[in-house]
Amino acid sequence: MKHLVVLTGAGVSAESGIRTFRDSNGLWESHRVEDVASPEGFARNPELVLDFYNQRRAQARSVEPNAAHFALAGFEEEPGWRVTIITQNVDDLHERAGSTEVIHLHGMLNKMRSVKDESVVYDCPGDIHLGDLAPDGGQLRPHIVWFGEMVPLIEDAAAATGTADALLVVGTSLQVYPAAGLLHYAPVGCPVYVIDPHQPAAGRRGIQYVAEPATSGVPKILRELASV
Repeated sequence: MKHLVVLTGAGVSAESGIRTFRDSNGLWESHRVEDVASPEGFARNPELVLDFYNQRRAQARSVEPNAAHFALAGFEEEPGWRVTIITQNVDDLHERAGSTEVIHLHGMLNKMRSVKDESVVYDCPGDIHLGDLAPDGGQLRPHIVWFGEMVPLIEDAAAATGTADALLVVGTSLQVYPAAGLLHYAPVGCPVYVIDPHQPAAGRRGIQYVAEPATSGVPKILRELASV
């Protein structure tokens, strides 16, 4: 069975209406990233951070998967193919579209954990407030990998990439590490497709660039792979 590995970033969620990336002024929804997406920011003002992610969680629940999400989920039915999605996104749109093997590098909005123990993760269907405690007595926080924190699933992602027969990169600039380093784990000769309406001025050798949004570019490449 051939293995399709897909690395997705903010551009995929953006087409569903989620603003998950920094604006050109370096702010995230009018907040400094350091204030709402770092352990230091949480220590300074936990209420601000909890409220910020409560809003992000509500926003994620208000949108629907798009054609790219559904195409990737549908490809699991393609005979002879296994699909693994590695995503930098913290929403659950891939799962809601029907994808069954998804590695969330940066955590998930609909999960939470105690500040005392990152290994125990709970479902988070609603808001988290200051004073909401886990069973171990620790304050609950979003199950999000903040800047400066370890990315616990990066080894799983690297292992999956290392068995790829085709690698599809969608909606990410490949500028954020360690996720950007996953390309180096792809086997020699593995075809790599980058779907991004903003092509780099100088592309990398051996990569096929598709200058389209995810909603049209992903179905297009999947049709190509299915016909091989």
